[in-house]
Amino acid sequence: MPRPAAPVTSSSSSSTPLAWLRERGMGASILVAAISSAFGAILLSATGFIAAVLRADPYLGLSSMLAIVLGIMSFLLIGVAVYVAAIVTANTFATVIAGRTRRIALLRLIGASARSQRSEVARQGLVVGVIGAVLGLVGGTLLSWAGVVLATWALGIEGVDYTVAQAVHVIPAVVVALTTWVAAWAGSRRVLTVTPLQALGGSVEASHDAQVRKGGRNGVAIALFAIGGALLAGGIAIGLVSPLGVIVAFFGGIFSFTGLALGATLVMPPILRLVGRLFGRSATARLAAENALRYPERSSRMAIGVVMGVTLVTMFAVALETQKAVFAASADGPLPAEMTTAMDTFAGIMMGLVAVSAVIAAVGLVNLLTIGVVQRRRELGLLRALGVSTGQVRRLVLLEAAHITITATVTGLVLGTVYGWAGAQSLLGAVPMPPSFSAPTLVAPAVPWLPVAIIVVATAVLTLVAAVVPTRLATRVAPVEALAD
Repeated sequence: MPRPAAPVTSSSSSSTPLAWLRERGMGASILVAAISSAFGAILLSATGFIAAVLRADPYLGLSSMLAIVLGIMSFLLIGVAVYVAAIVTANTFATVIAGRTRRIALLRLIGASARSQRSEVARQGLVVGVIGAVLGLVGGTLLSWAGVVLATWALGIEGVDYTVAQAVHVIPAVVVALTTWVAAWAGSRRVLTVTPLQALGGSVEASHDAQVRKGGRNGVAIALFAIGGALLAGGIAIGLVSPLGVIVAFFGGIFSFTGLALGATLVMPPILRLVGRLFGRSATARLAAENALRYPERSSRMAIGVVMGVTLVTMFAVALETQKAVFAASADGPLPAEMTTAMDTFAGIMMGLVAVSAVIAAVGLVNLLTIGVVQRRRELGLLRALGVSTGQVRRLVLLEAAHITITATVTGLVLGTVYGWAGAQSLLGAVPMPPSFSAPTLVAPAVPWLPVAIIVVATAVLTLVAAVVPTRLATRVAPVEALAD
């Protein structure tokens, strides 16, 4: 009597337990988690060192208002670091899971249970998160130590005792690891809906109609966006009385951006399609624009990371420029040169730190574009079989990357301007400045055009860099091999 076949519980065909780490996207997922963890560690170290330097000053160290502002800024920067890690790692791993539909369906066909598959995906997410978080924590701590030593030497700072290695720096690493784990578990929900019949097809992304029918998710997104908008307005109003209004505005920004990210499958694809019309009416340009609408989940995941990066950089640039306007209006005159220099120095440090978020967005975009090309081998092979040339395929991938970055840049600039102005106004609107000591103060948003121009140029470079690897992979797709997958 033949023995029954053993149940299938693993999606890895290799005998080594961690062979799945060599899959496309896993290495980049670890890199994203590492950069996010390092970003949090460096951010905490930088704000802690700045606070120590200011506390050592015989005049500024005695200011209770300065202590409150620094405490609020530290809280907000920690929240930003955690939020960046959550969004980027969740989107990256969700895209990896979306590409496994065919293999999961095949394993279901030969006896694997949905529960075992989902548990394995969650374990993989935890391993990826832990590896990336530990590497990022170590790297971020070393970079922070080097930065503190360099700043102390270059600026001639004396009498400041600051310890770089602190227990609080573990918080971003733990959050990154847990976020990747939760993202893997949440992304693996689609495992429960995968049928063995889908083993005959390729990776499956939800269509535009399927996304529109998600009434519950879309309703939550609209509600979060509305609540966030109300909190932003409330924070600005409270900021005319107390600096604590920035806390209300901070949660308003979190709620509103979360609503935008959750409802991105409704918002981003139509905007991407409009941007696509700027590239002409050729068959390649029209196909690139339509891809965004056909698969809104994939295109939105790519765009939202870039939106977040541009929003953060723009937000800090506008906030720092607006705070100058608030101080000038409150003082009823130009600011002293010493104060302007100090604010510009602080702005440079903060912009350098926040620019790391743009690197995270760049890595995420390259990763998602590359995985997308791999998952679309059959589609690209069919196009080649129908007579589309290698140059047209290369242009198709480049246009898709351009659609994403241009749309994300415009959206991020608008959001960053609103969030930056709201943050500065809600934090400093009630702070009186000599000699007139006029407060409360309400000013219009102040946009620094040089940083905005740099952001636009940087995103253009990002488009070219992000499209290099996917374009090379797309042009190597042989029609016969792709259609045989």
